[in-house]
Amino acid sequence: MARPRAPCPLAWCEANDVQYLFGLSSNSVLASQLQAAMDQVRARRALDDLDAVRAYTETRYAAGRWQRPRRVVARIEATRLGLDVRCVVTNIRHCAPEWFYASLYCARGQAENLIKKHKSQLASDRTSCRSPLANQMRLGLHTAPYWLMRTIADAIPSPQPLANAEFSTIRARLLKIAVRVHETASRVRRALAANCPDAVLFRGLLRGFLLHPT
Repeated sequence: MARPRAPCPLAWCEANDVQYLFGLSSNSVLASQLQAAMDQVRARRALDDLDAVRAYTETRYAAGRWQRPRRVVARIEATRLGLDVRCVVTNIRHCAPEWFYASLYCARGQAENLIKKHKSQLASDRTSCRSPLANQMRLGLHTAPYWLMRTIADAIPSPQPLANAEFSTIRARLLKIAVRVHETASRVRRALAANCPDAVLFRGLLRGFLLHPT
């Protein structure tokens, strides 16, 4: 006996008034609909001898399981290494293809990257308790160091090598460091090692947090 087909998630979203944007794998049919735009991007890059040319377009496309055509937005990029095409299917209509892909779809990707940092670099995926409330408590406790790491990362000036570092690197370079603490009646002094590679950055961040606490 044949198993029933799973419902199409796109149709479910539309039936329940849910906006969606999903990555879509390319195929020969979709590529043929984008061929003119792809040729234009290739030609612009070759004629102007540029390292890269990027363009955005859209089309109407219906896969085999779909009951009707849907809007597909494509990002087309030509480089000296070849052509790269990324497609997204969506039911969001009132926006230009470039804004949709660069501002909306890529922001979704950045959100996924932040979730991965939360799970892999702060071990927030260790939710093995039988009680859902206990697991929720664990997630809350892991969120506190997540915001600490985000605050430190956002405060690092752009010219610094650590400005785009992973949480694990920031933790090893700025938090897990040894200092000599000298406490008196009026103040607490912290002395970094003479060869600490990030001493200037550490002092600058500490001074900034003390002068402008958040």
